[in-house]
Amino acid sequence: MRYYAKQLSVLVSCFFLAATTCSCQSNGPEKVEPEKEILEKNAEGRAFSKEPVWADEFDYTGKPDNKKWGYDIGGGGWYNNEKQYYSNLEENVKVEDGKLKITALHQSLGGENYTSGKLITKDKFSFLYGRVEVKLKVPKGKGTWPAVWMLPTDNAYGYWPNSGEIDIMEHVGYQPNNMHITIHNKAANAKENLGQVVNKYKLIPTATTAFHVYRVDWTPEAIRGYIDDQLLLEYKNDKKGFETWPFDKRFYLLLNLAIGGDWGGIEGIDNTVFPAVYEIDYVRVYKMVE
Repeated sequence: MRYYAKQLSVLVSCFFLAATTCSCQSNGPEKVEPEKEILEKNAEGRAFSKEPVWADEFDYTGKPDNKKWGYDIGGGGWYNNEKQYYSNLEENVKVEDGKLKITALHQSLGGENYTSGKLITKDKFSFLYGRVEVKLKVPKGKGTWPAVWMLPTDNAYGYWPNSGEIDIMEHVGYQPNNMHITIHNKAANAKENLGQVVNKYKLIPTATTAFHVYRVDWTPEAIRGYIDDQLLLEYKNDKKGFETWPFDKRFYLLLNLAIGGDWGGIEGIDNTVFPAVYEIDYVRVYKMVE
């Protein structure tokens, strides 16, 4: 999400590479008894717990569960010249009808002309290795920029992009059917090394009208990104150091709907699309097990 990215759209128009994200507040894999059910093993023989170790099914009404979620609040562009002010108001972030709804509105607050929401699990839940699965539907309209992503809890290798970023799903409204998975690190990022950006996208004709499942499997060997269980992106650990693999530390989750910005606002903002609603059916994290 933190693209600094007018340049990224140029890259998006030309080519796409590959990679993706996710895991739990722990220092490594959990050993389980052989009889405990696990999900299928991957190419390296890794497996994930059958049941989530952390989840929000959004089966309640009102504000998001404050034991699981916090908020980023404020404006100022958020590194990408975005145009929204993130609030914790229910008009911007609420749970109803079994869904989390992040709603962007065309209204003034905090010096910005739009309001929206950004939820984070920082200081509440973070993890190292695992599977993240999110079922969601993105909003329509030029200027919208929803995402599900992950950032490092401690920035052990320095600030962005050195400590990495995993984008499980990103979407920009002016490309309504393109769903992106992206990985950033020091060697490959949209600010310093645009030509090496690790990104894949897939055309999903019903991205704005139906729910789809976006997933990242994160192990010591690789990050693999999926849409509706189909592999889209694979980024392998080349064992050359943090510049290419800072993904051996804990990360936390973020859900947000940005408006405008260096990538989301390239073709402007269509003010007729507001309120723009980003809907999330569930977020589930499964632990890597041995």
